[in-house]
Amino acid sequence: MNINMLMQQAQRMQKNMEANTKKAKEELAKTEVQAEAGGGLVKVTMTGRFVVKRIEISPDLLQDEPDMIEDLIAAAVNDAVRQAEAVAEEKMKGANAGMGLPPGLSGLF
Repeated sequence: MNINMLMQQAQRMQKNMEANTKKAKEELAKTEVQAEAGGGLVKVTMTGRFVVKRIEISPDLLQDEPDMIEDLIAAAVNDAVRQAEAVAEEKMKGANAGMGLPPGLSGLF
């Protein structure tokens, strides 16, 4: 094979990967996950790019101790982060599929 052909193929692959990654990131920004804590007393909505869009606190909870409210908010946010990470990992894996990257390497892009 000609080295120029290999270079051109590598450049095409890089452009495809960049386009796929950009598209996946745009989709992640639109994707929302919802998590809750305390049996639904606190709900957090977050995008796949880890932007908190909304926090809902049940009026029933507002009469409790501030420490409990803070703990439930933290738990809901942490759960939303875990969900968003899972969604992001899946989207990025799909964006880099077919690129011929070794296992584990596709998550770097």
